Amino acid sequence: MQKRYQEHVKRSAISHLAAFGKCEMKTTGFASLLALFAVLFFPGMTFAQTDPGVQGGAARAGSPLTSVTASDGSLQFFQNGLSRFQEIESVSNSPTGNNGLGPRFNFVQCAGCHSQPSTGGSGPATNPQFQVIANGFVNGSTNTIPSFITSNGPTREARFPFFFDQFGNPNPNAPNGGVEDLFTVSGRTDAGRCSLQQPSFAQAQQANNIIFRIPTPVFGAGLIENLDDSTLLANQAAHANNNFGIGGAFNHNGNDGTISRFGWKAQNKSLELFAGEAYNVEMGISNEIFPQDRPLPGEDLRGGLPVSCLNLSGSGYPEDTTNYAAKAGADQYATNASIPSDVVAFAMFMRLLASPTPSTTTPGGATSISNGRALFRAIGCATCHTPTVGNTQASNFTNSLGNAPVNAFSDIEIHHMGTRLADNVSQGGAGGDQFRTAPLWGLSQRIFLLHDGRTTNLLGAIEAHQSSGSEATQVEENFDLLSNTQKQDLLNFLRSL
Repeated sequence: MQKRYQEHVKRSAISHLAAFGKCEMKTTGFASLLALFAVLFFPGMTFAQTDPGVQGGAARAGSPLTSVTASDGSLQFFQNGLSRFQEIESVSNSPTGNNGLGPRFNFVQCAGCHSQPSTGGSGPATNPQFQVIANGFVNGSTNTIPSFITSNGPTREARFPFFFDQFGNPNPNAPNGGVEDLFTVSGRTDAGRCSLQQPSFAQAQQANNIIFRIPTPVFGAGLIENLDDSTLLANQAAHANNNFGIGGAFNHNGNDGTISRFGWKAQNKSLELFAGEAYNVEMGISNEIFPQDRPLPGEDLRGGLPVSCLNLSGSGYPEDTTNYAAKAGADQYATNASIPSDVVAFAMFMRLLASPTPSTTTPGGATSISNGRALFRAIGCATCHTPTVGNTQASNFTNSLGNAPVNAFSDIEIHHMGTRLADNVSQGGAGGDQFRTAPLWGLSQRIFLLHDGRTTNLLGAIEAHQSSGSEATQVEENFDLLSNTQKQDLLNFLRSL
């Protein structure tokens, strides 16, 4: 039995060597040869590999693009958008952020869910949603904290893939997939007579009819927005004849037919649309793109929101609008920046955010990171997580957005990710198991991984790419064939981004 096992390990290692040998010998040197020798002849020997984890130190993202300056007003627009991104929203009678929270929402502030490692990022280590009752954002007599919202877990939104039938079971013939907001304004002193119940999260969990999404970081989003469709199509063509079983497609905007690119399923075309949807869905605030209060998907089939929960701010619709009266100040550019609506300001803040800065030395040292980068390409990761998808088109916003490389480690395509990652939610042209290739820039300081935050460990995230129907299965199996030293190099490279 032991001999048979050794022969199996030898064949696997030799197959691995044949597949990656030429590239590998040039990049990994003696350490890789030693690791391969150990696998061939001493199968009991192991070289433990671990996720280096979230990298500490100063945030590697969160600054504006280098061309964003006070001299042309772009810095003032960035700062104004950042300030609004950090405002805490109320239903009414608040000195700041008074656009009309609710009637249903997931949190009261953009930056609360986009703060790791700095404003504009992903969810923080301490979940602010867990503290909404303690902090007075939610009335504890009319709301409870769902069991999947924990103190140290990811910030989440919830969706029910299917509507329930009359017996309380998910009906696979009635797809849902809309966001089921976690909390209601009911019971707040500024919410009047609005009385709403939270969705049936416990029932959905018991019926296995619930999925989760976590916030996507928006660093470098302006560069992704400014990629021409032809550039994305050229990159797709360049990777079409790969040997890893990877296909891929683009999600398209239903209005003009062009490639959409934001969100976990690339369902949103532009940053302004992305911001407008989030303001309406995550905070319940109507705006110039989504001008009505949003009922839950089931409520929209049964008559909508009750009248007592409409126009809670008392200001009419939409609640977020262009500000006709600018805030006067000594700086004319700052005055100009006060005119756009919050949605426009959010979009401008995201658009002018620089991409994250990778490290060339940590973790693991420069040699390990360099080896990991070569392995990343050799085993097929770069087919989807394309290091540089192309250069942007010329920009009228600011010079740094024009003719710039987009080192996002993403092809912006949607891919079939198989049964393990499927969420049974369709958005635009993306089906229930299709997801946009998540950009990896900034991964060094990202805590929660995959679309639902199910793991904080890179090894777990890589393993989840392998399942029935996944385009990434062969690539994940290639990773499994690497020696432990090589795996560590690849993990170090990922945590350097």
